[in-house]
Amino acid sequence: MRTDRGWRRLYTTGWLVSAAVGVVAAVQWNARLREVEHRAEEAERTRDEVARRRAVEERLRIARELHDSLTHSISVIKVQAGVAAHLARKNGEEPSDALLAIQEASSDAVRELRATLDVLRREDDLDGSGLDLLPALVERARSSGLPTTYTVHGDPRSLPPQVDQAAYRVVQEALTNVTRHAGKATASVQITYGASTLTIRIDDDGTGSRQPPVPGYGLVGMRERVTALSGHLQAKPGASRGFTVLAELPLDGAS
Repeated sequence: MRTDRGWRRLYTTGWLVSAAVGVVAAVQWNARLREVEHRAEEAERTRDEVARRRAVEERLRIARELHDSLTHSISVIKVQAGVAAHLARKNGEEPSDALLAIQEASSDAVRELRATLDVLRREDDLDGSGLDLLPALVERARSSGLPTTYTVHGDPRSLPPQVDQAAYRVVQEALTNVTRHAGKATASVQITYGASTLTIRIDDDGTGSRQPPVPGYGLVGMRERVTALSGHLQAKPGASRGFTVLAELPLDGAS
C-alpha cells in the first residue's frame, strides 16, 4: 500500500511538474510570438515610411523638373502673345482670334501647371479643376477654331471632388484630341446627371480619326482616371465618321 501511495504521489507530482512546464512554455511561446509580430509590424511600418518618403521625394523632383522645363516656356508664350495683342491694338487693329486664343490658353496652362505643381508638393491629387470650368473650356475650343456645343441634362448638383475633376479632364483631353486629329470638325459636349451616374459624352464629326485609337498618354490617362473611380470609358470611331468618347462615373457619395 505504501508503495502504491508512493507511486501515486510520484505520478501526481510528475503531472503537476509537466503542467507547470507546459504553462511556462506556453507563456514563453506567446511572448515570443508577440515579439515576432511586433517586429513584423515595425518592419512593415518602416517599409511604408521609406516608400512614402521616396514617393514624396520623387513628387518633389518631378515638380522641380516641371517648373524648370515648362513654367518658364509657357510664361514666355503668354507674355509674347500679350505683347502681340497689345501692339495690334496700338496699331489700330484687332488681334486675331487665334492670337487671343493662344493668350488665353497660355494663361490657363500656367494656372493649371501651377496647380499641378501644388498637388505634387502636397499629399492629395486634386487641383481644383471641375465641371464649373467647362464653359470656359468650351469657349477656348471655339476660339481656337473648333465649333463646340455644350449641353447639360438632368439636375446639376454637387459632385465628389474626384468625380468632378475626372469629368473635366475627360472633356479637356477629348476636345484636345479633336483639335489635333479630327481635321475640320465640329464637336459636342454632353453632361448628364443621372440618379447614380454622371455621363460625359464628347462627339465630333471629323474625318481625320477613322481608325481605332492608338493608345497614347492622353487616352491612357483618361481611362486610368475613370477606372480608378470604378467608372467605364469608351473611345471609338463613329459609324460613318467622327469619333466618340463616352465616360460613365458612379456618383456614390455625391451630395
